[in-house]
Amino acid sequence: MRLVRYGLPAAICLAGLIFLVVDPGANFEGAMALIGAGLSVLLVNVLFRFGVTSDRDRAQEDAARREFDRTGRWPDDEG
Repeated sequence: MRLVRYGLPAAICLAGLIFLVVDPGANFEGAMALIGAGLSVLLVNVLFRFGVTSDRDRAQEDAARREFDRTGRWPDDEG
């Protein structure tokens, strides 16, 4: 999964850098487009990870509220 999350954006950006090094004058716009696309893929992956983490936190909070409704005691309370 890390290959898709980090490897794919790195490969796209690396392709852009290679185009930039091979012929900077002719391929500048294409190279910048590839680098931008690679960074966009990385950003989408980061935003997706934030969304998944938020869903997990929300599920834990819902479980804690159900426990409170059932017992009248918050699960993290001591005593």
